Amino acid sequence: MVSLKRKIAGLSAASLQRFVVRARKTARLRGTVDVLITTSGEMRSLNDRFRGKNRPTDVLSFPSEASRNFAQRTQFVGEIAISADIALDNARRLGHSAAAEVKVLVLHGILHLAGFDHERDNGRMARKEASLRRALRLPLSLTERGNAGSERRTRIQHRIPPSKVTPRTA
Repeated sequence: MVSLKRKIAGLSAASLQRFVVRARKTARLRGTVDVLITTSGEMRSLNDRFRGKNRPTDVLSFPSEASRNFAQRTQFVGEIAISADIALDNARRLGHSAAAEVKVLVLHGILHLAGFDHERDNGRMARKEASLRRALRLPLSLTERGNAGSERRTRIQHRIPPSKVTPRTA
């Protein structure tokens, strides 16, 4: 399910849902993924509540308990929340559409739901993300384009452990 609390030009809930399915299959992640596109204010609240960081972030991933059990991988895998405001800002700076930036962030979140952790994997997730981004014909991400000095802006996205996630509601 895709929920657009904040509209993005050139992106409908249906088109984003189709992308989520394609990205999930490309990343070989079985199971369903819910995506919320919201404001930076709501992202700040989520980041504070689940990570203790009182600042907005571009993307957060919330894996389900079932996603930790391979036998249940055909069920609900988790949720991804994305700040439309930050996606729009990133897209302007990188020279592509906000819709494309949201898709880059969805892919990043999907990889976290698949168990990747860029903070501890010595670049494994970054290599996988770059490969999948090319396969999905997505533009470069901030971390790929912004490697020069003060222009670098690293994502502050993190995977929220299932133990910290409130139960999913319909």
